[in-house]
Amino acid sequence: MSTRSSTRCARRWISSSPDQPTLITKRLRLRPRVLADLDACFAMDREPGTLDFIDWPEETGGWDDEDAHRRFIRERIEHPYPPGLGYWVIEEQASPGVFLGWVLLIREDATGAEVEIGWRLHPTARGRGLATEAARAVMTHGFQTIGVPLVISDMYRANTASMNVARKLGMQERADPVRTTERYVLWELAREDWRG
Repeated sequence: MSTRSSTRCARRWISSSPDQPTLITKRLRLRPRVLADLDACFAMDREPGTLDFIDWPEETGGWDDEDAHRRFIRERIEHPYPPGLGYWVIEEQASPGVFLGWVLLIREDATGAEVEIGWRLHPTARGRGLATEAARAVMTHGFQTIGVPLVISDMYRANTASMNVARKLGMQERADPVRTTERYVLWELAREDWRG
């Protein structure tokens, strides 16, 4: 891993990409998420086990508060992300229009200094390597097209499926005195270490 300060590097980064493109992989079409995807996103989140490793402060109503949950998804869809960043809906090229989930590349928690990657799949789409394929395409876009210097991801230690995706992408654990705990692992990958 690179030894330079990732936070300082991320704060200096400014995108040179004018928009968020549609990305094509061997099996997938990744298109920018739009408001028409809200119901599909909400329905996926309601599937058993989908949000087991995703925290939301209970004082806000938590994931079980349907209005707050829908509002959160809407805010994330409508958020003004920097050029080239955002959420992509995952569709198989063989089944266009069928929502499989999403992958994101955004400022951490939408407003932070570092750029994070994340993914969420409908249960019917899991276990086929689609998260890795989608995340690899988005990471390539981030590093090669818009020049992101570093990508991070916070994960529950118990979320072995997502940690396996992170490993396949070449991400490594970052020892962070605040964010690395018994419960959480912080992963990172610098652009110069990306192998595509």
